[in-house]
Amino acid sequence: MAYVFAFVNGAHNASNAIATTIATRALTPRPAIIMAAVFNFIGAYATTAILSHGAVASTISRGLVHGDVPQRVIIAALLAAILWGLFTWYLGLPSSSAHALVGGLLGAFALDGMSAGGIIWRGVWNSVIIPMVTSPIAGILAAFVFIRVLRNLLRPLAYKSATGKFKKAQIFSAALTAFAQGGNNTQKTMGIVTLALAAAAASAPGALPAWALPGAHNEIPMWVILSSSLVMALGTSIGGMRIIKTLGSGILKLTPVEGFAAETSSAIVIEAASLLGAPIATTHVVSCAIMGVGAAKSVYSVRWKVVRDMVLAWVITIPATALAGAAADFLLKAIFGHL
Repeated sequence: MAYVFAFVNGAHNASNAIATTIATRALTPRPAIIMAAVFNFIGAYATTAILSHGAVASTISRGLVHGDVPQRVIIAALLAAILWGLFTWYLGLPSSSAHALVGGLLGAFALDGMSAGGIIWRGVWNSVIIPMVTSPIAGILAAFVFIRVLRNLLRPLAYKSATGKFKKAQIFSAALTAFAQGGNNTQKTMGIVTLALAAAAASAPGALPAWALPGAHNEIPMWVILSSSLVMALGTSIGGMRIIKTLGSGILKLTPVEGFAAETSSAIVIEAASLLGAPIATTHVVSCAIMGVGAAKSVYSVRWKVVRDMVLAWVITIPATALAGAAADFLLKAIFGHL
């Protein structure tokens, strides 16, 4: 179930890194999607295994709920997140896989007959709610400032003639965004798999070989890092053209310079969140960076109706998936009992 979630997550979030690159015709869709998949894998593996920044996975696996979580609760959370991802993909709305997973986990856990005290509300507040609000704001501000500075630097070189040269620069910024996105998004799958393995080890000692289990403090096994990174990249490789169109041209008609500014700003904000262990909505950051670029040009250049629909989806993600997670847990308990 975690790998199905990772695959859907990859397909849903393929747009984050490459939507503006496709919109400005710096790359055609197929090469752009392949590039995003490759750098998603590299970012996921490098961030977790080489740079040892598994803070996002740690937040998911042991920063939100106390104690051992039943496998049924984990499956219910994943079902809620998968269904929400497919629903918003069908509508072409960028939404957060991180918030869908967290909402499903909290809903299933709280309504599983356990005390709500089992939820680490401090962790939810510090690692989910605060970054949910601050990361989009950071995306807007970073992109707004970046494009203003960039325009001032390019003015002596003739801004319009310089925009064409930024198509090549945009390929670099798209790869950078895909790298950062892979590092943050894939750790959500790593965290939920590690949570399931730890719960299995606690409920049935000796049932799993030592190499398959998390290390001290829920350290992520290497096979979980590799498999999660691969599945996420495979999901990205099929693309998500509905959401690519929404991000690439639905919010704002972009130039290569603006696309470069939005992508680079997004990559910086996402990478900073990964270092802090915040499972942020990378889609929110990218979307808001595009809005920031548009606002720097003119508030009237942003298609605010599209933005309104996106923000509505963002606001209801956690409540909707919490209810879906609770409902899924109820049905699983009725069918399979206390597994």
